[in-house]
Amino acid sequence: MLNKILVIVPLLFLFITSTTAQNLEDYIDLAKSSANNVEKLISLDSVLSKSFRTDPDIFIEYSLSYIDLAKTLDSIEGAAKKAMNVQNILVNIKKDPKKAVKIINGVLLRKDEIRDSFLLGGLYLKKGMANSKLDLKRSIMDFSEAMRNFAVKDSIHRADAYLYRGHAYSYLGDFVAAGNDYDKAYNYYKSLEDDDYMLRAQQGKITMFSLHGFYDLARNERDALIGKLIELNRTEFLATEYYNQSLDYQKIGNHQLQLQFLLKANKYQNDGQKNTMYFNIHSKLMEYYSANNNLRRAKEELDLIEPYLSQILGDRFAELSYNGAKSSYLMAIGDLDSSLDFAQIKLEIADSLGIEDEIMGSHLMLSEIYRKIGDYEMSLESKDRYSKMRDSLYYRSNTNSLAYYKSRYDIQEKEKEFSKQKSDIRLLEKDSETFKNLMFFVSLAIMLLFGIVLLYRNRQNLNSKKKLQEVFSQKLLVSQEEERRRISKDLHDGIGQQLLLIKNKLILIGDQETKKMVDMTIDEIRNISRDLHPFALQELGITRAIEHTLQRIDENTTLFISSEIDNIDDLFSPEEEVNIYRIVQESLSNIIKHANAEASKVLVKKYTNNITISIKDNGVGFDFPAKYQDKKSLGLKTLLERTKFLKGQMKVISKKENGTLIEFKFPIQ
Repeated sequence: MLNKILVIVPLLFLFITSTTAQNLEDYIDLAKSSANNVEKLISLDSVLSKSFRTDPDIFIEYSLSYIDLAKTLDSIEGAAKKAMNVQNILVNIKKDPKKAVKIINGVLLRKDEIRDSFLLGGLYLKKGMANSKLDLKRSIMDFSEAMRNFAVKDSIHRADAYLYRGHAYSYLGDFVAAGNDYDKAYNYYKSLEDDDYMLRAQQGKITMFSLHGFYDLARNERDALIGKLIELNRTEFLATEYYNQSLDYQKIGNHQLQLQFLLKANKYQNDGQKNTMYFNIHSKLMEYYSANNNLRRAKEELDLIEPYLSQILGDRFAELSYNGAKSSYLMAIGDLDSSLDFAQIKLEIADSLGIEDEIMGSHLMLSEIYRKIGDYEMSLESKDRYSKMRDSLYYRSNTNSLAYYKSRYDIQEKEKEFSKQKSDIRLLEKDSETFKNLMFFVSLAIMLLFGIVLLYRNRQNLNSKKKLQEVFSQKLLVSQEEERRRISKDLHDGIGQQLLLIKNKLILIGDQETKKMVDMTIDEIRNISRDLHPFALQELGITRAIEHTLQRIDENTTLFISSEIDNIDDLFSPEEEVNIYRIVQESLSNIIKHANAEASKVLVKKYTNNITISIKDNGVGFDFPAKYQDKKSLGLKTLLERTKFLKGQMKVISKKENGTLIEFKFPIQ
């Protein structure tokens, strides 16, 4: 049957295309009336050819008919071509990516019959582009499959797969994978001299820098790209760049520049195209004006969007921007119930796309709406979800930063190694200078030997003094704990018991007001007693004692604490457990007093040979070397002395306005 089609199709095609009098309606009638499947398939192809850019509804309807008939005639590659063509109309015009995925999956059921690498890879590429509007993780799988099926001759399409997969990785927060894909896409396009897509790959990488907090790097790269676009007169790309820069300024809190760049983006946006960028720009302007109580301007932006809402149905990114902006506007005018509905829709869309930044923003918006409604329980729940995601993204951002700078470090190390090899070659070429160099190094070695002897003696003296100082510090810590234990016991057994007797007498005479005052005093003495000496260590064990302390701080302060505590009971002596407890207690006390933090995370992890305690906060941070050298600052010095007592290691990572991480590692004897 297939061979018959291959012979008949070209002949009939030449016959039909030569008949110029026939219009679209004629081909439709012919397709409907033809009893011969081969003739019908050719007529359908003519309908598609004439309706491609003129009537998307007819194009979609007859594309489906063509695909079904082609499958019947075992022309799977013909069905694949039409499935790829109709994907663009369904996704970008009809905003129906689900239908596009369904059609392509129907063709891929018979992928074993497709021999053309362009068609097989192209089906997965088109499917990935549709899934990028629905599920970014699935789209990554599709783009990867496209790469596996494209041949060497399909390099331009392989480059597209890397570019689009880079976009998906970037939105999902996989910084390293996204960067690798953008670099590969850029190199492909460069080798093919495709300037347009080179710019797109560069745009994607800049956007990735922004998503992961490299705002300065993103701005510098974007400024260079904007200058290049203006130089090349490629103004159609400027709206996107100015819009993305406005988002960066919003994230860092520079709202004046945020508005300035939004207006620049609007200047270069083609209002005749009511596309995703049009809705993004005007939605962000509406959101900005709503937040700044300029309701007249916010309403003007809303009026620019709403007449064209039908055009973005199915475009999840445009819907995401619109629903967030509409919720902000409704909250600003006091329509809280409607605002809540739109915020929940925004959260649903963000969840479906897997964009964590937008999910986090949705929870924060819901928290504010619930607070204004008066539903404080839901407000707190939404705020808690926002805080947990923010901590997670903060940790991932640091991880991505380390990965990025590690890759740059590796490149620099390779360059150094290459330079060293060149230097060695030059040295080998200078045989005549070898003897002079040898004599120089011998003389230098003798001088160094004398220097080493002197340094060794000085070091021995310093080590002796250091050991004496450490022994004194450790004895001082033990003495302090003993004194605290004595005072704590005196307070509990002495004054505490006397107050209980007074309380009992007050109960007998019925003086309730004085009894309450005595109860408060007893509670205060108990708290002081517990702070002076952690009796919970003997009663509960070190693990429960730490958990109890975290619970008390969480309940009695504004600091939100999350924790993961492994069981470390019976691993250390009583004196060592006291010092571990004090380390956690004093670290959290420093956060409460000095960090001005909203949240802290405490991790206690047990490994084969050691335990690790990590305490992180999102506070103001500090300059560690300067703080440690400050004679008035005893907190860090005490922590270090306790760490030495336990033969452990202490590491502090802190930058101003970027929080603090203190990590302790103690060996298990």
